[in-house]
Amino acid sequence: MPTDVRNRGSGADLDVTHVGSALRVRSRVLLLNATFEPLAALPVRRAVTLLVCDKADPVHEDPDTELTAFHSVGTTVFIPSVIRLRHFVRVPYRGRVPLTRAALMLRDRGRCGYCGDRAETIDHVIPRSRGGTHAWENCVASCAPCNHRKADRLLSEIGWTLHTPLVPPTGPHWRLLSATTELEPDWLRYLGEGAA
Repeated sequence: MPTDVRNRGSGADLDVTHVGSALRVRSRVLLLNATFEPLAALPVRRAVTLLVCDKADPVHEDPDTELTAFHSVGTTVFIPSVIRLRHFVRVPYRGRVPLTRAALMLRDRGRCGYCGDRAETIDHVIPRSRGGTHAWENCVASCAPCNHRKADRLLSEIGWTLHTPLVPPTGPHWRLLSATTELEPDWLRYLGEGAA
């Protein structure tokens, strides 16, 4: 039996129907430009608005969430994992990808740049107390024990080597990844290499 969850907001009643108890509810939808360039990870409500207003088309529908839908009086909209704008939107050029914790962890693949264990924190290779900057070229993912042992010392002072190249990421998908902590598996084919 379907379970109805009523969401009241902005004046209209939207009915979200979930069929089955193990169904995963999507929280974000990947938005692609008309040229298939990734633009943003949208909230589900915004994605549904673009679909209903015929400004976007579904590109990829996840079978696990296919039965999750928004219902109105005359329309039922299934929530896809990826949508594409019908018309090209020009995105202003931005020189560098913003440094965020999520993006840094993705760049370093969630591994400590010193020992290779699972990273939990961010470390400044040249400590800020010694003139280091908060930039891609000076930040590395680190496990808590390595971060505490290194403290405010330089690598040369403790004889450590860095196993991660300190380079800023490039590519349109990195702007998206730096803005979200959630990365759906269905998105990888649309984000290009380096996102996997």
